[in-house]
Amino acid sequence: MSEREVDEVSGVETTGHEWDGIRELDNPLPRWWLWVFWASVAASVVYWVLMPAWPGISSYTPGLRGHSDRVQVAQELEKLTALRGAQGARLTQASLEQIETDPDLQAYALQVGQSVFGDNCATCHGTGGAGAKGYPNLRDDVWLWGGSLDDIHRTIQVGVRSEHQEARFSQMPAFGRDGMLPAAQVDDLTEYVMALSGRSADKAAVSRAATLYQEQCSACHGVDGKGDVKQGAPDLTDREWLYGSAREDIHAQIWNGRGGVMPAWETRFSPETVKALAVYIHANAAGR
Repeated sequence: MSEREVDEVSGVETTGHEWDGIRELDNPLPRWWLWVFWASVAASVVYWVLMPAWPGISSYTPGLRGHSDRVQVAQELEKLTALRGAQGARLTQASLEQIETDPDLQAYALQVGQSVFGDNCATCHGTGGAGAKGYPNLRDDVWLWGGSLDDIHRTIQVGVRSEHQEARFSQMPAFGRDGMLPAAQVDDLTEYVMALSGRSADKAAVSRAATLYQEQCSACHGVDGKGDVKQGAPDLTDREWLYGSAREDIHAQIWNGRGGVMPAWETRFSPETVKALAVYIHANAAGR
């Protein structure tokens, strides 16, 4: 349309635009909307003047207030450190056993540990520490590297398969993927492991795999399949499975030899924070 028309129903002039027979009315914007819009523009100008706003080549406009979130966070952390100073010093000097036998110190450690766990550990182990497929459950009594307070503390310190020189390390061979065993024997071993955990399995396959298990698996998992916490070898006789308990999950683990990585928190946290985290996990997540 080259000329504007007046809508017969509303009596409002149109903009001249039309889509599929629908004409756009040229109604003015509500006055309140215009006031809000121009107020927002004015507020943004004031913000640009007072606060850091415009990026430059090597820096940014600092604003008249000279505000810096980085400086503010540093100041808040200094205040928090000072506030926690006395209890933090006690936590540093106390042994793990002393922390758990001192109600006040334990309460402080649990508060710190809970905060640290939520910020750093819950991503993998879940908010409540229940874990997920491939990530250990910290709420049960199954611990690959031991569930005592000292064991948990050590695992947090050095990690598992991490870059730490003293990291806890174990390696499940990829029997199928690396061609160490033929597919038929991997199938038989799967049935043998199913039988170890008390579930129905192919008896003929279990019988065939008995000698194979002793030759290939017993060095880590034990003759009876009970595992070994010194090697981080899981117990194959219970119903707890890190990568899933279904027959296909067990077969995949024997075939691929999966193993996760636990970071070494010793290089990221202070000694007292590592202690607090260990106490929290031990106290609230089924430590031994």
